[in-house]
Amino acid sequence: MKALIHSALVLGLALGALPQARTQTLPRVRIQNGASQLIVDGKPFLILGGELGNSSAGTAAQADSILPRLARLHLNTVLMPVAWDQLEPAEGHFDYSILDHWIAVARQQHMHLVLLWFGSWKNAFSEYAPKWVLSNTRRFPREVSADGQPLEILSPLGEQTAKADAIAFAMLMRHLHDEDSAQQTVLMIQVENEIGCHCLGGRDRSALANRLFQQPVPAPLLQALRAHPSAWPAPATHPDAAGHTWMDVFGDRADEAFMAWFYGRFVDEVAAAGKREYDLPLYMNAELPAPFERPGEYPSGGPYPIEQVIYRAAAPSIDFYAPDIYWPDFEHWVEDYQAQGNPAFVPEARIDLAPYYPLYIFGEARGFGYSPFAVDSLPENGAPDQLSTQIADGYQALSELTSQILQAQQNHTIRAMVLHAFSPRPARTLALGGFLFRASLARSWPSNKLASNNGAMLVMQITHDEFYVLGSGLRVNFLRDPDTDNRVAGIASIEQLAYQNGKWIATDVLNGDQSDQGRGLLMDAHVFQVYRVRLYTIPQGE
Repeated sequence: MKALIHSALVLGLALGALPQARTQTLPRVRIQNGASQLIVDGKPFLILGGELGNSSAGTAAQADSILPRLARLHLNTVLMPVAWDQLEPAEGHFDYSILDHWIAVARQQHMHLVLLWFGSWKNAFSEYAPKWVLSNTRRFPREVSADGQPLEILSPLGEQTAKADAIAFAMLMRHLHDEDSAQQTVLMIQVENEIGCHCLGGRDRSALANRLFQQPVPAPLLQALRAHPSAWPAPATHPDAAGHTWMDVFGDRADEAFMAWFYGRFVDEVAAAGKREYDLPLYMNAELPAPFERPGEYPSGGPYPIEQVIYRAAAPSIDFYAPDIYWPDFEHWVEDYQAQGNPAFVPEARIDLAPYYPLYIFGEARGFGYSPFAVDSLPENGAPDQLSTQIADGYQALSELTSQILQAQQNHTIRAMVLHAFSPRPARTLALGGFLFRASLARSWPSNKLASNNGAMLVMQITHDEFYVLGSGLRVNFLRDPDTDNRVAGIASIEQLAYQNGKWIATDVLNGDQSDQGRGLLMDAHVFQVYRVRLYTIPQGE
């Protein structure tokens, strides 16, 4: 199947071949009524996802073993790398055979794919670029560290590098259009991976970079800064006139701003070439700084919230930006990216907390996707461990609740929370529908020890006094919200539900010890369950 493409076709791309007419409805991302939505086949779609390990998509045989196993864990979407060196092993010759097999197996398993373009950079380094690129440093220059040492990192200032990367990406997108536009197995593309300058000093110190750093900030960036004066904290000089250098405008943040602009311009050339071939949603991800890290210790100039004005000016072909979250302040980073106008989508996160944070993304952030990293490392379904069982249970329940979740996202009738033993807050309270849901981590009886170090719940209001609760590892008490009235809340019933023949059926009615004598919902500490809670209110004093 079109394994090799002659270089004459590549020349056509390089010279600006006209795009083909697009008539089908393509996936798209939108934010509507405060909810982030990925529209697939005309309808909102929730990504119950997982990202493969970096070396897990290099052969066709891996698709045969990995995708069926992940389908059994109830994933509906897999994020998989597509490496430049594998796609274009020799300049102008492209091999799509492995990718085509992954797409075919994904279709067999009724799954979707999000492709991760490992082009010039992956985790800020360039190990996925082809040998013919890496071995020609004159044509494809490298970044230089502050100590004068050339790095194993391609420079975003390399014009020939950007052109070659753009041609390869455009060929990938043209192939996807030809082979997949009817089925739309592939939903989105990530352009590059966690870019930024991993170097001493946090900025490319090549001769060209040093010359450009002393020149005035480009006029389009100054214009963007003037339009968003509050988006960049305290520039040394307000960008109200031309002629200011990077240090004039950005002060101590000049190195990062400089790198962000040129990474953004490079990526826009790549993304624009791809969009001309096939206009799927394109996004960029970011490796977030750890506490107290300095620029260069983390990838300096990556698409962080503070750099968003720069990236949106430099790379208008990118549709949105998303964080890879491995640090404890998960909610902070999601909110920070949303505040910059991005949808709530997490393409990469810690796998040990994977059962819990989808509830936050879909419930509290009202997002459309979540994807823990290295899901292919989970054990085979024949010998599941607790983590894979929890992921499977949670994703199955979320899949069965999808229609209710999507409706509740639009109606603002959904909330969620996650609690950890390491959190400084042992309990949290959510307000929804005139009631308060106060949760703490579940404890065993009679030892009163924590039954689990983690817990989460997603709450949806079904009627004025009826709620669906999906969760694990929490004890939940129900109170009347004093901002609603001065009545007192009580529990009418708690039922454990199962999805059978398209309907939610009560399998257990929880009373007595299972509801703490009618005082609260005691969730299973290790299994994600769906509960129906009916509440009532009475006047105080009765």
